[in-house]
Amino acid sequence: MTIDRRAFMRNSVAALLASTVPFDIRAEDRPREGGTFIVNLEPEPSSFLFNSNTAGVLAGQVVEGLVEYDRDYKPVPALAERWEASPDGLTITFHLRRGVKWHDGKPFTSADVQYTVLEVVKKVNPRAGTAYKAVQAVDTPDPYTAIFRLSEPSPAIWAVLSAGEAAILPRHLYEGKPPLTNEWNNKLIGTGPFVFKEWQRGDYILLERNPEYWGGKPHLNRVRIKTITDPGARAAALEAGEVHYSPFSPVAPSEVARLKTVPGLRIETGGYGIFVPQFFFDFNLDRPQFRDKRLRTAFAHAIDRQAMADKVWFGLAKVATGPIPSAQAAAYTSDTTQYPYDPARAEQLLDAAGLPRKADGVRLRITHHTMPYGDVFKRVGEFLKESLKQVGVEVELVNLDLGQFHRTVFGDRNFDTFSTYYAAGADPQFGVLRRYWTKTIAKGVPWSNGTGYSNPALDKIIEASFTENDPARRRDLLVQFQKIAQDDLPSINLLELQHYSVVSTRVHGLSTFPDGYAKSFKDIWLEARS
Repeated sequence: MTIDRRAFMRNSVAALLASTVPFDIRAEDRPREGGTFIVNLEPEPSSFLFNSNTAGVLAGQVVEGLVEYDRDYKPVPALAERWEASPDGLTITFHLRRGVKWHDGKPFTSADVQYTVLEVVKKVNPRAGTAYKAVQAVDTPDPYTAIFRLSEPSPAIWAVLSAGEAAILPRHLYEGKPPLTNEWNNKLIGTGPFVFKEWQRGDYILLERNPEYWGGKPHLNRVRIKTITDPGARAAALEAGEVHYSPFSPVAPSEVARLKTVPGLRIETGGYGIFVPQFFFDFNLDRPQFRDKRLRTAFAHAIDRQAMADKVWFGLAKVATGPIPSAQAAAYTSDTTQYPYDPARAEQLLDAAGLPRKADGVRLRITHHTMPYGDVFKRVGEFLKESLKQVGVEVELVNLDLGQFHRTVFGDRNFDTFSTYYAAGADPQFGVLRRYWTKTIAKGVPWSNGTGYSNPALDKIIEASFTENDPARRRDLLVQFQKIAQDDLPSINLLELQHYSVVSTRVHGLSTFPDGYAKSFKDIWLEARS
């Protein structure tokens, strides 16, 4: 089979790019050098490694990938200057940039690429790892050449070569230690435009300009990443100009309309073109009661998703029709089993499942772990709790910090249900299929298959889609996937979310490319105060 990476990239992301624009160029056209860029990330990352969206923003300042992506999501050189693939797609050769150094002065070489791909991306990266599963070896004939040897074509690999998905790590600091618990995850050494200096947990992270950066000095002197857990204090800091940038919907959706009118601030929805957050409700299928499809179906009918979109998200969300979001138009179908809001039907199904109301009116008591990404997700939890209460299910909400959430849900698997979103990514392979694939049931790996769902027939369809390069045949496979997954219902797909950032009008050079949320701040500069 001949691999056509152009066809893959075109068909995977074309529908995501309609609203993207170039870098923000405003009144001043000459960058101002210096200054401290103050960023708020919520929640505070638990480490630099890819265990949260905010960790990706942080890491993107310090480490880099083999490529970056342009406004059309086409690869352009980063740590690799050029590359070529064999006609059969089984060999990809990357020619690396010479003279690049890690922040500790050690040279960057092909050995770093080899280690990162085989020991980190393949083994513990829940998103990009599926695209790298076919990589059987990385040859390093010299320090500046890395040759990927694949057992089968992997068209999707061309979409996950950047720092946001496959950041190259220093082999000399990581080799021989488990990557998820390596001490360097908290004081990362990279090749990027900013150097890690200090981390005061619960307060701030300080990065400074890398004066020896191969790509030229960044405009900024430093980046200070502040933790502001209180949403009111966060909004106040943005309004006062004490914070210049806060991504991933940092204020309540109810606040967006008001903040649009605040002088010196703007709401930016660009930069999330490939992110496409799909919000869902997951069951722990290790628990016997949740293996009964009637119970899962009852829960789906008990939740008024349109009311959730309107009352909790204030229109910055729409009802999901299945596991693949509508923005992934090349794969999406709405022709799947639907579960309209119908409390009476939910009650009938719970009765049929052997869960009648007891004397106190309660059929079942469960816990629900909310997504640890701010107050809006706590409000979602309250909405879900009230919805299920109406049909006799009593819910105890569990609100944890990010590290505790990872350990409890994906490590200990000590939960009944949880809600969260996954970034769908440039293609369903990255943020959607891993929720349903048996091989991504990976205890201790955040954002993997949290339900524990396993369906061998569906696995075959998923795996066939990984290597199918014909767009029409691949779409057929993904339509089959959606129909089966939505009918089995191990997970209730609730909403497609619209992320937004709050940005000071002093900020220039902020990327609104499809993967802008994960790009470095090397091109950002701050306008002088008026």
